[in-house]
Amino acid sequence: MLALCVLTHAVGVTFAARRLGRAQAVRFVQWVWVFIRLAWLIVVLHLVEISLWAFLYFWQEAMPDLQSAFYFSAVTYTTTGYGDLVLPMDWRLLGSIEALTGILLCGWSAGFFFAIVSEIVHKRD
Repeated sequence: MLALCVLTHAVGVTFAARRLGRAQAVRFVQWVWVFIRLAWLIVVLHLVEISLWAFLYFWQEAMPDLQSAFYFSAVTYTTTGYGDLVLPMDWRLLGSIEALTGILLCGWSAGFFFAIVSEIVHKRD
């Protein structure tokens, strides 16, 4: 599952880098539009990755229903960790791996966003 999430993220980030690499944003409004599109792409990537984990939990009957699986996956991936839903004892280590995956991929997203902003500022100068 970790590899699938990394692959998903790599494909999405590569797509964004190629698309944004061609953009020649010169006006403030154009920069803002690039940042909004990039933020949406990053959020969608994370939602896809959260969904992959949720479907795994549901498929393996580690969560009672799909809604609970999505909720649990989202609070685990983002390391919010409310604790109102927990995995069965046999699955708890996997929940920790999801949290580590979420930390890693959120950091990657933040770094990528910073790199794009830096590139646009650099092109402007």
